[in-house]
Amino acid sequence: MEVKMINNRPVKIWTDNVEETAMRQIENLTTLPFLFHHLAIMPDVHAGMGMPIGGVLACTDAVIPNAVGVDIGCGMCAVKTNWKVSDITTEVLRKQIMRGIRMRIPLGMDHHKQAQDEKYLPEGHDIDALEIVKRRQNAITKEVGTLGGGNHFIELQKDDEGTLWIMIHSGSRNLGKQVGDYYNKIAEKYNKLWHSVVSPDIHLPFLPRETKEFGMYWEEMKYCIDFALCNRKLMMERIEEVLSDALPDIEFEPMINIAHNYAAWENHFGKNVIVHRKGATLAREGVIGIIPGSQGTASYIVEGLGNPDSFCSCSHGAGRVLSRSAAIRTLDMAAEVAQLEAKGIIHAIRSQDDMQEASSAYKDIEEVIANEADLVKVKTRLLPVAVIKG
Repeated sequence: MEVKMINNRPVKIWTDNVEETAMRQIENLTTLPFLFHHLAIMPDVHAGMGMPIGGVLACTDAVIPNAVGVDIGCGMCAVKTNWKVSDITTEVLRKQIMRGIRMRIPLGMDHHKQAQDEKYLPEGHDIDALEIVKRRQNAITKEVGTLGGGNHFIELQKDDEGTLWIMIHSGSRNLGKQVGDYYNKIAEKYNKLWHSVVSPDIHLPFLPRETKEFGMYWEEMKYCIDFALCNRKLMMERIEEVLSDALPDIEFEPMINIAHNYAAWENHFGKNVIVHRKGATLAREGVIGIIPGSQGTASYIVEGLGNPDSFCSCSHGAGRVLSRSAAIRTLDMAAEVAQLEAKGIIHAIRSQDDMQEASSAYKDIEEVIANEADLVKVKTRLLPVAVIKG
């Protein structure tokens, strides 16, 4: 970890690989008058909208929608089984398991044709008080239990003993985007009216704690976090059904779940503050987390060490080294496919557009994990067996 002083504010960075746009965004964050104590930057850092992905920002009495992002509650889940991958035939893997998953879980922009039972939606929320959530209640009954696109994935993996694992990366689907965009525009409007000292050019409009809009955003954000978890739970349930049909007497351990796009009230350095994690994972002491690699590389189950310098956080993945457009433009599809097939991985690359999610578009996950040895300890290393992308 390196400490830089930027605009007289400490910035603690767990990598020496920060590209230019992300560094400008880091510099912008240090100009915020409500920035608390210091800024923490994880080793998977790369440019985002306003705030870089892999950033941890603690604020006093203000929330920034763009510091949470538009896929609110996006995160990871994983389940360990009792089957060995070596005991699963290629035919069963391809024709029963992979095909069965694709039949039960809509991918990319697809939704369920029929509304899912409302028991799969979050409970304990006052829907009538949630403007965007209320508006989208009918839509999300068809979105719950769907993967989405971009870097979201379903992977079958194996640990060092060859045991089969299931891993999912997904979020709150279109609901999170609708909530994020709506409240970001409200923040922009009020920041202009208030003649805020925060420049509109840095795309970090905020909502002060004492405003009604802060409370409205906070409640809708919490619903999105819960909806994202419901989404992952339903997908995992459907995958377990497929595996139960294909593999006799299969058993599943309890699901590990952790989010990496949200804000929360936490106590750090003796003060209650709002911690924004945008592409960053909670790593409080003893908390079990998930740090996935890119398609074709290892993923990790980790345990948090509770490092106060990172606000008890760690990376959420490998982090991009190429933008989506640059990856599509520059990467060699044949070479990427050859690397995956040489490892025996059933992959999701079908066209040059899929290069945006190729391994070479991402940082080296082994280097990322090594850079955060003071934030987490590795519990399990998982290697990909078969990959489904949105």
